Amino acid sequence: MHGHLSQDTPVDATAAVVWDVYGGLQLGRLVNKLLPDVLGTVEVIEGDGEVGTVVKLTYPPGSPGIGYMIERFTKVDDENRVKETEVIEGGYKALGFDLFRVRLEIIEKESESSIIRSSIEYEVDDKLAEVASHVSIKPLEIMAETVRKHLIEKKTTH
Repeated sequence: MHGHLSQDTPVDATAAVVWDVYGGLQLGRLVNKLLPDVLGTVEVIEGDGEVGTVVKLTYPPGSPGIGYMIERFTKVDDENRVKETEVIEGGYKALGFDLFRVRLEIIEKESESSIIRSSIEYEVDDKLAEVASHVSIKPLEIMAETVRKHLIEKKTTH
């Protein structure tokens, strides 16, 4: 069984500014600073934000499931502003998913605005269809909305 979810979040900032947050490790630092009670904490296990970087997301206390997820950056395309990660341990992998990929794409709209396109792609055995029905784009939507607000605040304070 294959699945795909996607969410677009408009941002009043240039694609280059948004990519500065999403392209490397700054996104994890922002999650730690602004969303630890909602999404959890991000720790870099190895790497510098390029392909091959491994990060561990520890969910907030009280979250259902295994409590953490380890992701590897499989694509970081600065030119097209696309980043992909795959869960390699914990999280959806522990629930039996064969593939759980997150794709974050920053799309230039106009000179001062862009879109954060957050997508999830997964593969799981048909027997786990009930588990697959719980896959949600909501955490990525919350993250994108938080980045949007952060960039607005940053813009107004400078």
